[in-house]
Amino acid sequence: MKSNLLSNIYNPADLRLLSEEQLPQLAKELRDFIIAVVSVKEGHLGASLGVIELTIALHYVFNTPEDLLVWDVGHQAYGHKILTERRENFHTNRQFRGVSGFPKRAESVYDAFGVGHSSTSISAVLGMAIASKLKGDFDKQHIAVIGDASIASGMAFEGLNHAGVTDANILVILNDNAIGIDPSVGALKNYLTAVKNGKNPRQNNMIKSLNFDYSGPVDGHDLPALIKELNRLKKIKGPKFLHIVTTKGKGLQQAEENQVKYHAPGKFDALTGEIHLKSEENLPPKYQDVFGLTILDLAKKNKKIIGITPAMPSGSSLKFMMDEIPERAFDVGIAEQHAVTLAAGMATQGMIVYCNIYSTFLQRAYDQVIHDVALQDLPVIFCLDRAGLVGEDGATHHGVFDIAYLRAIPNMIIYAPINEIALQNILYTVQSGSLDHPIAIRYPRGRGVVPNWVSENFGNYQKITTGKANCLKNGTKTAVLSTGTIGNNVIAALNELDHPETIAHYDFPFIKPLDNNLLDKILSSFNHIITIEDGAKMGGFGSAILDYAAMNNLTIKIEILGIPDTFIEHGTIIEQQHFCEIDVKSLANLFSNIEK
Repeated sequence: MKSNLLSNIYNPADLRLLSEEQLPQLAKELRDFIIAVVSVKEGHLGASLGVIELTIALHYVFNTPEDLLVWDVGHQAYGHKILTERRENFHTNRQFRGVSGFPKRAESVYDAFGVGHSSTSISAVLGMAIASKLKGDFDKQHIAVIGDASIASGMAFEGLNHAGVTDANILVILNDNAIGIDPSVGALKNYLTAVKNGKNPRQNNMIKSLNFDYSGPVDGHDLPALIKELNRLKKIKGPKFLHIVTTKGKGLQQAEENQVKYHAPGKFDALTGEIHLKSEENLPPKYQDVFGLTILDLAKKNKKIIGITPAMPSGSSLKFMMDEIPERAFDVGIAEQHAVTLAAGMATQGMIVYCNIYSTFLQRAYDQVIHDVALQDLPVIFCLDRAGLVGEDGATHHGVFDIAYLRAIPNMIIYAPINEIALQNILYTVQSGSLDHPIAIRYPRGRGVVPNWVSENFGNYQKITTGKANCLKNGTKTAVLSTGTIGNNVIAALNELDHPETIAHYDFPFIKPLDNNLLDKILSSFNHIITIEDGAKMGGFGSAILDYAAMNNLTIKIEILGIPDTFIEHGTIIEQQHFCEIDVKSLANLFSNIEK
């Protein structure tokens, strides 16, 4: 009977005590361990299963943590975490105050660089390598593992371009599995496919032309071949590039066959791989589906409508339109800057462009939003999915800064619907010909609040007046001003009060421009104002209200609720809201004290 190898490995030093012949058994145990934990605790599955052999080989060959290893994005780093002193705590993965779902410098010396967004690894590793050389440490190794979807991003090529004219001791490993979260797209994907199939002559290799020592393709699941090649490359100085071919979801049949679904499958049976489906009967729709179904319906009626997403067709639900009207719906890959300027170019020609980008990823294209869209006052429609707190992905993925970073931009309109009906109506309104400025529509991860939205509300469009706010509840003493779906927490909290008549509630979907007429009435009628937003308090919606009061020489008490000036760690959205004191319970307690 074989002994359990994984249980005796605390860190890579223990791993290096094993013989090469024992490593395939360890690979199976590591896969089984990840499957067992993720099947119950949830998380990213397929990416980590695909790099088990590579993970073992890297820590076996290189002297981590002295040698520096960076995993691009970090979806694939579960095996790395388990082998680097976090096996016993891995069951807390992505839970509040538990192990982070992504590599994080504050968590372990083995996490050389914090990641979460794509295509940063090559630049980071190059920076480390140059620093090592300047310090006289010429033997240290610097390794970046990057996927074929991430390497297509502009930043990755910026790093390759610089590295190719240095003598920095770096190794870039291309983990080529032809998929990110959705299948990889673009000409580079086609090129890599040709290389894998032996159809591209080695003398025309584009990586070699950038002055990298290129090797591969190598089977990324062949441990002896990987170890042999890594040992060879370890002795070579300067920039090196290893192309490996892997299968995302390797070792779990369902994950190999349905790689999109098993990227993060939720809970599933560890033995069969069968996903435990949650009943969606009588549940409100996901906001992403409200977007996807609405834009498809609108695009069928308006031939000027175009949809764009950078590598998130499933997550954004633009896939509905891509399946039915592929000539007007584009997945441009992990290329947010390109997506924004592509949309701007189309807008100059009279097209109505819905550019769907997760809030956290629009940060990567801030210059393009300012320079290519707002400066030219082009009516691009930014649909910011996953705005606000996003839960278990944590600090790298929260969409809490968009209000603050967009408010400062001239010509920009910012809208946050309180529910899926308002989202549907603003998506309809902006394509009706009345929009003459860029607009950002921010909506959260997760479900809405109207269970029968599709049967009773879908397609029943109502035009929205720009800059209009609404009174949801009258009151006598305190006015609560909310923006976006966090307003539903206010509604729920007010419903818990014995005497809610003292508190008024106003929904301000337009953060810019504000409804100044209604705001004047509120500021003159109440002696206490509370603002609440699912975004950063610094520079956000509450700050806009404060700015307005200050400009009008008003000294009324204004209390701002929202995301504090800190990075919010991973956990459930409810836990994160509670930490920020914007959950229903915290609001109910606050309002109860006002009642008294």
